[in-house]
Amino acid sequence: MTNRRRVAITGLGVVSPVGIGQEAFWQGLLSPQQSGDTRAADFDPKTCYSDSKAIRRADRFEQFAICATQEALAQSGALDADPDRIGVLVGTGVGGTLTHEEQAVVIERKGGRRVSPFAVPMMMANAASGAISIAHGFRGPCETVSTACATGTHAIGQAARWIHWDLCDAVISGGAEAGISGVAVNGFKNMKALSPTGLSRPFDEGRDGFILSEGAGILVLEEWERAKARGATILGEVLGSASLADAHHITAPAPDGLGAIRCMRRALEDAGLTPNEIGHVNAHGTSTPLNDAAEAMGIAEVFGVPGPIVTSIKGVTGHSLGAAGALEAAAVVLSMQHGLIPPTDGLETFDPALPKIDVVQKEPRAWTPMPALSNSFGFGGHNGTLVIGPR
Repeated sequence: MTNRRRVAITGLGVVSPVGIGQEAFWQGLLSPQQSGDTRAADFDPKTCYSDSKAIRRADRFEQFAICATQEALAQSGALDADPDRIGVLVGTGVGGTLTHEEQAVVIERKGGRRVSPFAVPMMMANAASGAISIAHGFRGPCETVSTACATGTHAIGQAARWIHWDLCDAVISGGAEAGISGVAVNGFKNMKALSPTGLSRPFDEGRDGFILSEGAGILVLEEWERAKARGATILGEVLGSASLADAHHITAPAPDGLGAIRCMRRALEDAGLTPNEIGHVNAHGTSTPLNDAAEAMGIAEVFGVPGPIVTSIKGVTGHSLGAAGALEAAAVVLSMQHGLIPPTDGLETFDPALPKIDVVQKEPRAWTPMPALSNSFGFGGHNGTLVIGPR
């Protein structure tokens, strides 16, 4: 579309295992990972809920989304838009799985009459989007994306299209996940996706799987001219995006990085950019043998070697499934603000079998902000890429 509207990013909100709030999150990205629990241990829903009953009636993933939204909206300021034209598009990979697992135990031990009447609204994947809409009176489109680990990226890309296409003037978008449940942990463990060492080591020759984590990333997106007119601080711009399928395998990526290649090229085309105009790639970088190999081959094919500066923040954050892409989009914006790209923590020896892409190791890398890609690739063959530009 030649005359589509520009999309400004005017607010960020973050809940993560390495920090609650964007400033703590940024400092966490610059610090070495800690093995062990990857829950958002410092999270307290009381900081953003005034009603204790509302906390008890919201699954943890919804609580994350509500609190991250509060931070993002506080930074963005009052949205100068008709509530009918403010949308909400917040995704999740597994929704209220903690509630589902808890209530399954209740029905087994105490019988069906003891199942909570709030179980269904707590479990449903659209609970976070609905709760944000209700809390703030946003009456535009209110939807949920669920595409496994590509969810957060797909949600932001689609939200930007709502603004591009003049369906909305502002959209609250991102992803939220609280999926560290017994079923999920053991399911991932038994399929050998989790690291038995408890360490995330993206692109390392000894990488052996990811660490399951949780969190939420929320972005406030606005039509560019409207954001400028109201005096909002513009943090960055969503320049384009892509969403494509591998059509190959339910868990394994397409061979030779073909899915990643197609998705990155389509996103560049959507943004109207060439590969040499990209300065940074925030990689999906899960620390699994197949994903990192496919992504490295894809980056090398699209950009050549060494190509743009690459990092994976999953070395410190772990893998938060449906929230990962949104947290990584937030990390890209923060990297632009600070003029630094965080290191790929856990990467000690770059795998010599991979193309020699320029992955940041050990220390953060100074850079002059320019357009960047953020990649997400999910089970089911879902590929997503965002193109984000500096303000």
